Amino acid sequence: MIDQLQLPERPPRAGNGPTALDGLLVIDFTRVVAGPACTQMLGDFGADIIKIENPDGGDDTRAYEHAEIGGESAAFLSLNRNKRGIALDLAVPTACEVARELIRKADVVVENFSGGVMKKFGLDYESVAPINPRLVYCSISAYGRTGPFASRPGFDPITQAESGFMSLNGFPDGPPVRTGPPIVDMATGLAAGNAILLALLARERLGRGQHVEVALFDIAMAMTGFYGMAYLINGQNPGRFGNSPSGSPTVGVYEAADGPLYMACGNDRLYRRLVVEVLDRPDLITDPRFATRKARAENKEKLRAAIAEVFAGDRLENWMTKMKQANIPVGYLRTVEEGFNAPEARERQRLNRIPHPTAGWVPNIESPVSMNLTPAIEPVAAPLLGEHTRDVLRETLGYDERRLGELAENGAFGAGRRLG
Repeated sequence: MIDQLQLPERPPRAGNGPTALDGLLVIDFTRVVAGPACTQMLGDFGADIIKIENPDGGDDTRAYEHAEIGGESAAFLSLNRNKRGIALDLAVPTACEVARELIRKADVVVENFSGGVMKKFGLDYESVAPINPRLVYCSISAYGRTGPFASRPGFDPITQAESGFMSLNGFPDGPPVRTGPPIVDMATGLAAGNAILLALLARERLGRGQHVEVALFDIAMAMTGFYGMAYLINGQNPGRFGNSPSGSPTVGVYEAADGPLYMACGNDRLYRRLVVEVLDRPDLITDPRFATRKARAENKEKLRAAIAEVFAGDRLENWMTKMKQANIPVGYLRTVEEGFNAPEARERQRLNRIPHPTAGWVPNIESPVSMNLTPAIEPVAAPLLGEHTRDVLRETLGYDERRLGELAENGAFGAGRRLG
């Protein structure tokens, strides 16, 4: 376990230059995973993200049970960095008017409500585009905003199951398995971020915004990749291959005498180096059963058994040294604990800690994107529920204390809720 006290403070941002998304105002109606992942990416690179939450509990991930610090959940903290948070009860008409005023000033709106919710509040694209023709409006859903499935609710594992994606995960003699992390949600969030950036580029040429959509089902189907394409070509339903794609005997997990490793020798050149320079088994290349990739696939069980027998005869570190010297793609099979304590994580400065108003500080996993001219901003921890309501409405909309008081009296910030 990482001693949290030993997490380094986040080093200052390199240079004082601009960020990639300076001046971009994003109104964020998203919750759970896909939407917040999208807006967090935009916020990491300088967009001003105003996250609107229901004052009654806020984003669902605030209550997720993985872990918490300072009263905030790990899930919420991991997905809502670099955002300012306000609380609005959209069931109250005056709160909807506040939301519309924010949208009027925005460059981007992102929402992932169930179908029809934004229209009910008068905040759907058709309702707000006339007041802000340059608006880029991104909708994230399970099955899209149009067609017979638009009203269906859906989550990451449902679309993994229905798209065929889940059928590719697991071992041949076992059931389909969903991925541990919500990979379709995360990929959908990244795709939505790309769609928004594409629409912003188009706006520079066309002078107007547009409505863009990203659906979890569509992303899950796209992520079947070459397995899906192979089915469309040959009509054969692909199966599950465990840790070895297409059952390749030279890709997957092997056990050394004292621990596992994962190697990936996906071509003849790497295979030749493996069996000659590392395993000292040149017969595994001269034997006709193993001389070509096609022959190895046809005799994969025999080859896998032969390779496994050799690996079992020596210690993990000895194999890792030999394979790295031969430039064979290989890695340790680590737990999360081991991965987060690994030299790669430390040397690449992936983990640090940042200030937080109730916890003092919280752990931070760095953005995976690096830019030398416009790097990510110095991260700010995910907001407390409604933390920035007063500041946002005063600074962005120019509300005075009287207007804020009227909104509070009308329940716009939640029944009986006062601004601090």
